[in-house]
Amino acid sequence: MPRADVIALFGPTGIGKTEIAIELGRALRRLGERPVAVSADALQVYSGLETLTGAADAHERSQLDHRLISFLPIDAAFSAGQYAELAHAEIDALLEAGDRPIVVGGTGLYLRAALTDLSLRPPPAEGARERWIAELERRGPQALHAVLRERAPWAADEVEANDRQRVVRALELLDAGELEPPAEESQLWTADVRHPTLLVGLAMEREQLYERIDARVDRMVAAGAAEEVRRANAAGASATARKALGFAELLAGDVDAMRRRTRNYARRQLTWMRKLADVNVIDTTDRSASEVAEEILVSWVRGGE
Repeated sequence: MPRADVIALFGPTGIGKTEIAIELGRALRRLGERPVAVSADALQVYSGLETLTGAADAHERSQLDHRLISFLPIDAAFSAGQYAELAHAEIDALLEAGDRPIVVGGTGLYLRAALTDLSLRPPPAEGARERWIAELERRGPQALHAVLRERAPWAADEVEANDRQRVVRALELLDAGELEPPAEESQLWTADVRHPTLLVGLAMEREQLYERIDARVDRMVAAGAAEEVRRANAAGASATARKALGFAELLAGDVDAMRRRTRNYARRQLTWMRKLADVNVIDTTDRSASEVAEEILVSWVRGGE
């Protein structure tokens, strides 16, 4: 099989995707390739939240060029549809120039949006989100989930009752007439891609991953993530930016809650990864980033075998 045009890395927060991507870039350059990372993260797009979102810093970017990070003002709303347009243009331009895109992501929807053509739902009508958020604060997520179950049982089955973001989004889409019963096969779980892609899923023994997450949270706090959040809040951070892991928790001064939420999110990312079609899962437990990168490189050279 020929080598894939695109290499994509997906894995839970804290597993070391950026470090592995940098090592993979180094290995690819030994073969004469020109690797460029393309972020597939919903929150790393924001300038001013780099510490909180774990976006590649200046030193990391000097080792591997990273695209689609830290380009959006903190008060801007953003959607997966907008991201898809930017990611497609970036990947296509890199391939045309002879570069090797490495799509790096922890946001499953954004990863699929980068790699394939999704029929993405439009953003909510102006004011719809604010109305439902007000209802959320007044009545709580369980009450709104009950509303969702009454209006669209199939949608309620796909959303946990305490998932504030997804409950609100589903109700917005219902109001807009855009939420319909799912087809037999979701676009998210097909093998369709815009360019031949080697898709790598990074996994790790659960307790080791949780230890890494806790250590990562501690590093973020020590590096000033709480101050970053307070500045973003004062600058009028958009509802989209406020979805960043730890934003609400650090604003409330609750680091333990940030750890719990991050662990829960990592579990959801691993669940999403298991559903991805044609994913090559690599166990990174007790392995260095360079060792994992070499395994990815060998798989790519062999055409994904």
